Amino acid sequence: MRDRQRTIFYLISAAVVVAAGLGSRRFGGYLPVFLSEYAGDTLWALMVFLGISALAVHARLSMRAGAALLFSYLIEISQLYHAPWIDSLRSTTPGALILGFGFLWSDMLCYTVGVGLGVVLEVVVLRRIRTRLSLS
Repeated sequence: MRDRQRTIFYLISAAVVVAAGLGSRRFGGYLPVFLSEYAGDTLWALMVFLGISALAVHARLSMRAGAALLFSYLIEISQLYHAPWIDSLRSTTPGALILGFGFLWSDMLCYTVGVGLGVVLEVVVLRRIRTRLSLS
């Protein structure tokens, strides 16, 4: 798979994950409580991983995963800081979606699971794609 194709794959995957994450928030009342509670944060970290992967297709998988975890953890830790300027950003819809509101340890676990899911899916999906391309 060429770099351009991989970038498009990551971007389309990220768009699907964003739609699923927004859907998990919007329709959370229809989901099992566990999914309603944790799907959004897990999918958010998966989206971060896919975004970093789209920007750095040449980087090793471990580097992309590490960068996604670091970014996600730093965003969560930033929620411990409350100043009027950042809280006003958090009061907007984009700010709330990106920055969140309050620190939760469970979010750190969700981020780890989300990035881990991205790593596993990449290994499985891209391995299958490469196998099919080499058989052609």
